[in-house]
Amino acid sequence: MSERHISRRRLLGGVGTALAVGVAGCGGTSGSGTNGSSANATGTGSENATTSAAATEGNRTSAADATAGEEDVYTQLYESVVGSIVLLRTPEGSQGSGWLYDGEHVVTNHHVIAGADAVSVQFSQGESVRGRVVGTDPRADLGVVRVGSKPDYADPLDLAESEPPVGTKVAVVGSPYGLQGSLTTGVVSGVDRLVPSPAESDYRIPNGIQTDAAVNPGNSGGPLVGLDGTVLGVVNSGGGENIAFAISAPLTRKVVAALVDEGRYSHPTLGLTLLPVTDVVAEANGLDRTRGLLVARVAEGSPAAGTLQPATGTEQVAGFEVPVGGDVILAVGGEQVSTRQEFSEYLELQTTPGETVTLTVLRDGERRDVEVEAGALPAL
Repeated sequence: MSERHISRRRLLGGVGTALAVGVAGCGGTSGSGTNGSSANATGTGSENATTSAAATEGNRTSAADATAGEEDVYTQLYESVVGSIVLLRTPEGSQGSGWLYDGEHVVTNHHVIAGADAVSVQFSQGESVRGRVVGTDPRADLGVVRVGSKPDYADPLDLAESEPPVGTKVAVVGSPYGLQGSLTTGVVSGVDRLVPSPAESDYRIPNGIQTDAAVNPGNSGGPLVGLDGTVLGVVNSGGGENIAFAISAPLTRKVVAALVDEGRYSHPTLGLTLLPVTDVVAEANGLDRTRGLLVARVAEGSPAAGTLQPATGTEQVAGFEVPVGGDVILAVGGEQVSTRQEFSEYLELQTTPGETVTLTVLRDGERRDVEVEAGALPAL
């Protein structure tokens, strides 16, 4: 890690602490004012009025200080990361954002650079260099561009090591509508989302991050950053007012490493269509608990064909047509799963094609472990 990264972390960490103290101070002032008023309850009316006015003014001052502190946090954050964020343009007319992954690679979205071999890479102070597309992954909507040189002020950004909690304050820096270096702010609104892939209608990108930070055309490929300057995700879409999505740091790390090394990424698959075990699915299949995933279908010739049992028919329950007779997956790799998000996340983040995946299934009322060798989705 560079000295700038160390100083960036320390600086932003210190500012964040100062902000927290400011907010805590606001509450403390209110408490002090109340205690003071109680202590002077036997005093004169003018004394009580003076104390109350002073407390009110103190509250206003503390609130203003807290607001100013929050604004200062985002200013410090912006100044620490903007030099690492670029505007990308392709000969075909596409443009979007990107960020410096290491000393010579920029990360962006596949849909920003799709079909291009070379792109124009413009840094925050106007320097423009030519970049070469190293590789893209259409399904995960990630791409990597190699740059021959970079300004001294442009340092790589670090990818977060873990999933951010909902409510984490975040910022998006990029080039909406070509307006380079634009900042929007918000919070993490949700995690573990299945984000539609722009390249394949029936594929969902697992482990996605949802935010209410404003995202517009041109923000694609830019970073979603936390207050410490680490990249929490790669912005790939705005889903509507106050809803946008980013590809998570763990998935980005895995895909980008493969693109840098090999120019391509292979997604693991077992060839399953799964349904969560809801109350109606449990009733139709005679299950006593609503947990796990019902195997509704196994693709012919897929890795799971002949190993996992798909549904054998359907039944009507409360007006719903429900598949019955298939295996119920309770765990994958020893980790309990109850949603398709959890299953997809495990498969994508913790396995690769050719690896053996252990599934714990419920079949004919009995638990058993079965092993399936993961295959690879066909290249797009």
